Amino acid sequence: MEGTIANFRSARHHQNDRQMVIHIEGITTKEKAKGLVGKKVTWKSPAGKEIKGKISFAHGNKGAVRAIFEKGMPGQAIGTKVKIE
Repeated sequence: MEGTIANFRSARHHQNDRQMVIHIEGITTKEKAKGLVGKKVTWKSPAGKEIKGKISFAHGNKGAVRAIFEKGMPGQAIGTKVKIE
């Protein structure tokens, strides 16, 4: 299964660089997104390094999810694909 990184999870005055909002192809409701909680997420950088994370919660009502990664994600990750296992 694949998803696309939409943005960092952010608040009014700060953004959390370990948490990302991900849109998953074929998931359009909050209920379906809740079924993915706990799955592993892997992002591969252009240099070949992998950053692993885990889906933690549904984000919003249109099927997006929040993923917490093991370390901070670079800005170049926005708009790229992630693998969900």
